[in-house]
Amino acid sequence: MISRIDLRGDTLPEGGDLRDLLPRAEFDVEAALEKVRPLCEDVRHRGTAALIDAAEKFDGVTLERVRVPEKALIDALEALDPAVRAALEESIRRARLVHRAQRRSSHTTQVVPGGTVTEKWVPVGRVGLYAPGGRSVYPSSVIMNVVPAQEAGVESIALASPAQKEFGGLPHPTILAACALLGIDEVYAAGGASAVAMFAYGTAGPDGCAPANMVTGPGNIWVAAAKRYFTGRIGIDAEAGPTEIAVLADATADPVHVAADLISQAEHDPLAAAVLVTDSAELADAVEKELEPQIAATKHIEDRVVPALSGRQSAIVLVDSVEDGLRVVDAYGAEHLEIQTADAAAVAARVRNAGAIFVGPYAPVSLGDYCAGSNHVLPTGGCACHSSGLSVQSFLRGIHIVDYSEEALAEVAHHVVTLAEAEDLPAHGAALKARFAWKVPGK
Repeated sequence: MISRIDLRGDTLPEGGDLRDLLPRAEFDVEAALEKVRPLCEDVRHRGTAALIDAAEKFDGVTLERVRVPEKALIDALEALDPAVRAALEESIRRARLVHRAQRRSSHTTQVVPGGTVTEKWVPVGRVGLYAPGGRSVYPSSVIMNVVPAQEAGVESIALASPAQKEFGGLPHPTILAACALLGIDEVYAAGGASAVAMFAYGTAGPDGCAPANMVTGPGNIWVAAAKRYFTGRIGIDAEAGPTEIAVLADATADPVHVAADLISQAEHDPLAAAVLVTDSAELADAVEKELEPQIAATKHIEDRVVPALSGRQSAIVLVDSVEDGLRVVDAYGAEHLEIQTADAAAVAARVRNAGAIFVGPYAPVSLGDYCAGSNHVLPTGGCACHSSGLSVQSFLRGIHIVDYSEEALAEVAHHVVTLAEAEDLPAHGAALKARFAWKVPGK
């Protein structure tokens, strides 16, 4: 069911050559870009009418309004299963603990007497958050987007999630209940590229959506393509691709745990990636054997789990040592990386590229998805080598405030003039000279 890639016996290649040997799903955002362009421009020109047409075309729902009435949020929370409510509340509590600690404070550096530079952190003014609504419902993604935005101090937060035919054109009631728990009352029944366009351009009317400065949240390839389309007009978190797990394991790992964790990621989507990197052929055999009964006992077998595990994006990668395994997982740059080896904490400390790292047998990815306190909106497709997951810092902008006295400026003016003239920008130097009745020192 799951393929094998044998990297034993040879010296592992460097950089991109090693990445090219590793499994990865096909995810052509550039091709999708041309298909979302007319949808986005339709929202630009027709606003809410375009969103209503998109809901009918893609979700099979005829909407009278796109904004969700506040009563629907209250009703969804009141009808929520008490056990689900308790679980969501605990997830929120833990996420707030972690994200509150990420807040940044202003700092002033005295460069010279009379000359300071202060860096202050300012939240973006308004964000649009996206919660998927396709194969599964993700109230956890509502939490993972809303909590860091709130802890960053964002004053205006709106959320969009696709209209659901079975719920009368509203987003899934658990999504609405999560919004109500978090105090988010501006919610729209809008999905895919059209939702991103709504946040980017804004819509008019009494139930219209004001334009956002930034859009975050996971979604399908159409959401990723729309984010790329609007990059520069709005800020984005990332172009999220199919979800992925990599497990670095040795002979000490429990094959039952490893198989269960691979399957847990595979049930997201037929393009989900599940990769085991191990120096133990015996563990590889045991995991492969263990997959069969666990798959038979799970849900979503034919439409998600089997296609995901048998696809080109999933594999068991055999290496000569845990040391080589570290090189492989760093080259892969997994969204989620589990370390199930002897002395797992020491091995995890050496990892450079991963969205989130889960250490040892009792920190499965599922914990991070819901209740670890960490954020599960993470870089995919190898982007962990240069990008981070969603955090409070995602919603903050660092602004430098330069405050120099006349004396402090005079002391350095000749250096500024010299550098300006070296770059053939004499007006830059003249801006310094204009401030002094005397000749700039040294010139």
